[in-house]
Amino acid sequence: MKKINTLLFLLILISSCQQLDPNKQIDEGKVEKNSYSSKEIGWTINIPKGWKVTSKEQHERHQERGKVAIEEMTDTEYDDSGLKNLIGFQKNQYTMFNSTSESFKLEYEGEWEESNAAIKELIYNTYISKGIKADSTATKIVKIDGLDFHSSKFVLYHPKSDEVLLNQIIFSRYINGFDFNVNINYNNEADFKVMLDAWKNSKFKK
Repeated sequence: MKKINTLLFLLILISSCQQLDPNKQIDEGKVEKNSYSSKEIGWTINIPKGWKVTSKEQHERHQERGKVAIEEMTDTEYDDSGLKNLIGFQKNQYTMFNSTSESFKLEYEGEWEESNAAIKELIYNTYISKGIKADSTATKIVKIDGLDFHSSKFVLYHPKSDEVLLNQIIFSRYINGFDFNVNINYNNEADFKVMLDAWKNSKFKK
């Protein structure tokens, strides 16, 4: 039994030390060294040194939890089959950068802006419906490499106090026929600065 336990421990240790192939963790784009590029979005970002690329499995777990929460909130079935996970990187489960894209065909002027505002409201209402204390700020425009992004912030609190558990900032833009979103979650300012600097130094093909 002791030998079996030792073997299991070694297998777990080896598994945890294995490096994931970053190009197998994304649905679109390419990772080369510490840089990710999306051909569809025309976007390039450098992955901070020492941060690990988020696994596809973790992306899918988060996506499924969000889908279930939205479906319970709206009592409708949400189709996320067109959603693509782009690059994600993290320090831990509370400090992470994630990006997604989804094809969005405009049928009238202002449609994307209406949809984006509705999604922000849905996110906030979903938190509240789950008994999570949350605040949201007014959407503002932030420039990234000269492009305007809609930026929305949510703050989640401890259920029995005003202690901040998590900050979430979502940057959104309609680009090249896609609804493109960057999500930054953080619980400390130092790691937030690392992610924000990487994002602000992004480059987009004009």
